Amino acid sequence: MADLQSIKARFGIIGNFPALNRALEKAIQVAPTDISVLVMGESGVGKEFIPKIIHAESRRKHQPYIVVNCGAIPEGTIDSELFGHEKGAFTGATSTRKGYFEVADGGTIFLDEVGELPLQTQVRLLRVLESGEFMKVGSSQVQKTNVRIVAATNVNMMKAIQDNRFREDLYYRLNTVQIDMPPLRERKGDIHLLFRKFAIDFAEKYRMPELKLTDDAVQYLENYPFPGNVRQLRNLVEQMTVVEQNREVNAAKLEEYIPMNANLPAVVQKNGLNGQNSDFSSERDIMYKILFDMRNDINDLKSLTSELIKNRGNSDLSLQEKNLINRIYTPETPAAASPNSLLYFENNRNPIHHPTMVPENEDQYNEVEDIELEESQPESLSLQNNEKELIIKALEKHKGRRNKAADELGISQRTLYRKIKQYNLEE
Repeated sequence: MADLQSIKARFGIIGNFPALNRALEKAIQVAPTDISVLVMGESGVGKEFIPKIIHAESRRKHQPYIVVNCGAIPEGTIDSELFGHEKGAFTGATSTRKGYFEVADGGTIFLDEVGELPLQTQVRLLRVLESGEFMKVGSSQVQKTNVRIVAATNVNMMKAIQDNRFREDLYYRLNTVQIDMPPLRERKGDIHLLFRKFAIDFAEKYRMPELKLTDDAVQYLENYPFPGNVRQLRNLVEQMTVVEQNREVNAAKLEEYIPMNANLPAVVQKNGLNGQNSDFSSERDIMYKILFDMRNDINDLKSLTSELIKNRGNSDLSLQEKNLINRIYTPETPAAASPNSLLYFENNRNPIHHPTMVPENEDQYNEVEDIELEESQPESLSLQNNEKELIIKALEKHKGRRNKAADELGISQRTLYRKIKQYNLEE
């Protein structure tokens, strides 16, 4: 069994933080066994090193090692990717295909972002963990596989279980041994070491002088929260290596790249062992929250201005009030006029008709004062109805090309596949 220092040297791991050393030691200890391991930690902390170490130090090191990013595979195809399929099992299945569990027989599979697996796939994975058995998609024949599973996630698994997004029995099967990778902000003493390592690597790669940190720059980095962890630090060093002319970096220069008090997005996932999920589970929820808040504000403004027009004469309206009313009811308002705007879609799906804008003189006012404002029809507040209609329109616009439709909707292809199935929109 290799010792800690040799593992660090072999895999290029920098740092001496106790929690990091403990994580590496646990990986070395469990490597000779076949028990499943769950690696927990925030995005960018280097969770991918743990399964590499486990595989390299195990009896399976000469067998296949396969990395599967569970969050990057569309829900409609992930079962086929993992377990394979028979010819004709679904549209496009023109031949029999082996899945990762068949290909990696005798080796190790690293399931990255395992918290993103669909519930149906979780059931199949649980069977593999319990009995080593699986069936290809479209087949009734049971196959056996001997695979070591190492999984990783940045999701708060207990919260996912409470929200019925992850099976509790699968969680405990995967979590026979849990290895926690610490965030970079806790490894203050390692930050300068990592910076120097990256500076040397990128100086050699781009054939440029190495970056050096002043004392105040070191202190600045140690106090910075690094939400992107080691990945963020690495990208920072690479960027500065290429861009900066002065090879000595001080705190003022660092602040130009990573401001200490920068306003972060309102929705930030803070996951990990003790982290909490954000208030919204997906970007779609954020989109609809913003959309409905904007629509409610606009409807309130329309109601107020309608009462204003009815109850007050034209002469009582100030120029500022007239301009406000015109902006509300003019369809060419920039926010509403953009064809790519969700607000444009909502405003034009059931347009609200109003008379000509507030007249500029009394004669014009007399021509329209007897015209009653049409009451706006109440729009459906159902997320499902609006979501389904958006998906149908996007698919029609792009002639059924789901990747284009997903880009148009601003969601991932995997989410689009799931929604198509949910609303029975499959051809």
